[in-house]
Amino acid sequence: MNFLTAVKNDRERERSVGLRMTGSEIGRVASGARRGEDLMTKPVQNITLSPSRDIPFDKLVLSQSNVRRIKAGVSVEELAEDIARRGLLQSLSVRPVLADDGTETGKFEIPAGGRRFQALSLLVKQKRLAKTAPIPCIVRDAASDILAEDDSLAENMQRVALHPLDQFRAFVSLRDKGQSDAEIAAAFFVTPQIVKQRLKLASVAPALLDIYAEDGMTLEQLMAFTVNPDHARQVQVWDVIHSSWNKEPFQIRRMLTETSVRASDRRAVFVGVEDYEAAGGTMLHDLFQGDDGGWLEDPALLDRLVTEKLQAEAETVAVEGWKWIEVALDLPYGYSHGLRSLSGDPAPMTDDEGAAHAKLLAEYRALEEECAGQDDIPEEIEARLGVLETEMEKIETRPLIFDAEEIGRAGAFVTLDRYGALAVYRGYVRPEDEPVDETAVQDGTDFAVAGQGDDRDLTDGHVSAAHGGTVIMSGGQPIGADLPEDEDDGSLKPLPERLVMELTAHRTLALREAIGRSPDVALTLLLLKLVTDTFRTSSASGSCLEASVRHVYMSAQAPDLKDSVVAKLVDERHAEWEADLPLGDDAALWDYLTVLDQGSRLALLAHCLSFGVNALHEKVNPYGAGISAGGLTRRMAHSDLVARATGLDMVEAGWEPTVDTYLNRVPKARILEAVREAKGEGTAQLLDHLKKGEMASEAERLLKGSGWLPEVLRRNDLAALDGEECAEGQGADVDAEVADSVSEADLPAFLTDDLPAESASMLAAE
Repeated sequence: MNFLTAVKNDRERERSVGLRMTGSEIGRVASGARRGEDLMTKPVQNITLSPSRDIPFDKLVLSQSNVRRIKAGVSVEELAEDIARRGLLQSLSVRPVLADDGTETGKFEIPAGGRRFQALSLLVKQKRLAKTAPIPCIVRDAASDILAEDDSLAENMQRVALHPLDQFRAFVSLRDKGQSDAEIAAAFFVTPQIVKQRLKLASVAPALLDIYAEDGMTLEQLMAFTVNPDHARQVQVWDVIHSSWNKEPFQIRRMLTETSVRASDRRAVFVGVEDYEAAGGTMLHDLFQGDDGGWLEDPALLDRLVTEKLQAEAETVAVEGWKWIEVALDLPYGYSHGLRSLSGDPAPMTDDEGAAHAKLLAEYRALEEECAGQDDIPEEIEARLGVLETEMEKIETRPLIFDAEEIGRAGAFVTLDRYGALAVYRGYVRPEDEPVDETAVQDGTDFAVAGQGDDRDLTDGHVSAAHGGTVIMSGGQPIGADLPEDEDDGSLKPLPERLVMELTAHRTLALREAIGRSPDVALTLLLLKLVTDTFRTSSASGSCLEASVRHVYMSAQAPDLKDSVVAKLVDERHAEWEADLPLGDDAALWDYLTVLDQGSRLALLAHCLSFGVNALHEKVNPYGAGISAGGLTRRMAHSDLVARATGLDMVEAGWEPTVDTYLNRVPKARILEAVREAKGEGTAQLLDHLKKGEMASEAERLLKGSGWLPEVLRRNDLAALDGEECAEGQGADVDAEVADSVSEADLPAFLTDDLPAESASMLAAE
């Protein structure tokens, strides 16, 4: 039983089914009667109430005039237990049973109080109440003009249910007087969780409880306010939204937790909620719906704990003897660019590890043989095979052992992965830490400059010396600060330059991956650059290809670029070639390339050439340093040619619009434009009244899987070939009729809640 059901049952307890006369209606009838009496000037008559007496239970029978036929409210069993605990709180209304000749038989029928009689009958049947036990009754005169059905109907209709708030406050009173949650739950036949929920509701700000008592807010809204115990903040939120159309519970919860951090956040996972609370941090919880572990209310404390724990982990790694360690909450894609990666040997298994692995492998093979030839593997065996694979993989994943001399000049990165687990990347040598030989000194070679294009300064930032000279650097930056609500007049403004740079970084990496698997295109691209350089007298700057294959470092990039699909493909291909090439010996490398087959030579050419692709949008410098406006225009046009030749599709490359990557970075007009292009005008109109944050969240949900791309990531050739309508969504084939409508499932939840099905369908079809 959920909380709302419990409250509903409480309010319906012992109510009759059917029409109910309100207090005002009763008042009007009484008033009319009084006016009639006044008009007729009848004398006021004294009222004589029916007498009360105790009647033995075995003299009572249930009247057929009782109007209650349908079971509602508290069950007879629960009512019996309540009577057994506290006694009968309300007398039965009875009438004498008359014989055929009009004399009383000694029996009494019950037109009003049938459920109480049934509960008493159950107690008698259980031998918990004597058959002759006296029952308090109100005895109506058998000759009364009031019908028995009239008494039964009036008792059920004129009853006023207890307001839920009175119930919540009564629970508080019971607890204050020493009753536990379990005792209260047992007394009123509810679960302890429901008791906790009602006590939580009673703890909301008194001003809001008064509003709820006057039906100024719904029970669902009151439930939402319990997520944050700060009364001042509760009142502040209500003052903001009470005059707004959007007073949905989810909006209240969002506003009350907007300065908190979810327990599922990777920072919280890394630190641990227990350690956070032990450090004095407080948690917010929602008792009325799933809260995914709750919210951490002190982000500053959380960030400090993350920094301290990362620093402690770095100190542990420093014991290994590394020259430097860089600590960062996030590492950008290309963080190791310009650094030489050490080749380590996997550590051998110990005797115990080898024995454990052999045992796991033997069990795994035995289960495989047992299930050989079976169409369906039993679930328990399949689950066990999965466990065995995981355990063997843990043992097989060996730490790398590096040369001690190399460790002394190399460093490591300490960071977090996307799931909140510690990630340590060891064995990277900076150019300035490479050993300098005599030839280099004589030739004037500066290894500090050899890694051209690397604009990172690893020695910058806060540093500390530890463990015999290891330098621990803190390169972490704060994550995900909420963007302020921007002033938006509804007009389309150019995309923020930083966002354009990040988006084109995504496109540049995708182009690299596409060229890397397209040798013919790569060769054509190289020839185009060489021919241009040869036959053009003017500067050929602005090409999207750096033919010298200087690795282009992406200074502006989104946090998810490092873990994107194309990034993994590029890294995997690079690692495969690196493993095959005899690097470090020019003579051996020459011989290797000489005997390489033509297909492999072209594939290697394509791979190397891909690292020179530069399709980045950069700031134009009008003073001559950097790229010019004309050069930037030519670069982007050049990149479009390459995208067309390689068949680049940014949707297939894994990019999609999310709150972090796009929607929270642009004005509301841009968000509405994206939804309009992907889902149609009707869907966009459903979002145009939302605040920026909520609009971005709903837009992310609606755009997922739609194939929509911002104009920066679209291919111009598709617009030219397929027309403007197709170019709008570019990335997915969307039927025109489907694009101009949205199903009920696509509507935001708060727009369909409490709507009849036909109304929701009409709204979706607009």
